[in-house]
Amino acid sequence: MTDTNAAVEPEPAVAAELFGDRIELARRFTAALAAEGEPRGLIGPLEPPRLWTRHVLNSVIGAPLFHGSVADVGSGAGLPGLVLAIARPDVQWTLIEPMERRVTWLTEQVDALGLDNVRVMRVRAEDVGLEFDVVTARAVSALRTLVPITAPLAKDAGELILLKGHNVAAEIEAAQKVLRRHRVSNVTVEILGEGVLAESTRVFRGLVRS
Repeated sequence: MTDTNAAVEPEPAVAAELFGDRIELARRFTAALAAEGEPRGLIGPLEPPRLWTRHVLNSVIGAPLFHGSVADVGSGAGLPGLVLAIARPDVQWTLIEPMERRVTWLTEQVDALGLDNVRVMRVRAEDVGLEFDVVTARAVSALRTLVPITAPLAKDAGELILLKGHNVAAEIEAAQKVLRRHRVSNVTVEILGEGVLAESTRVFRGLVRS
């Protein structure tokens, strides 16, 4: 029988700094995702050797940006929503995911980790019917597709904080009409984790007016 944990990336030293006194919960979540993620179709076979670096730390580095009530659209395996909920117990998180098997996983993890600041909704973002202080997403789709899904969930003067890749500048350029249509302004890109993480995180931020 193959040891599925053999290829899992060792925990980087910086993880304890970023999670502080929540590091044990982060370890439990990462271990569960490493063990069950691929068999349950949550992550691909190439992900365990870079699970901390590429996914968990890439998500948690943005934790200080969030406040109030936050919706994570397309939460999937819990990246970034569960990771951020572990790091920020003072923020209320709603994980929005339409796929049943992913909702099952998210609910199991919320219960196992005792996260009383998280609710999981099995619903498409378009059908949520709620508004939030902040809306986030990671690795869901390009901005011109993602903004029409996420912006309507933000309160007036709420914020989009979207974790993006290296092509975010090109995505912003391609999404100009969509951004105007959905009244997203004050658009900035922040690069987080330089000199701290092996891979920095690019964050799209925009203010939404209703």
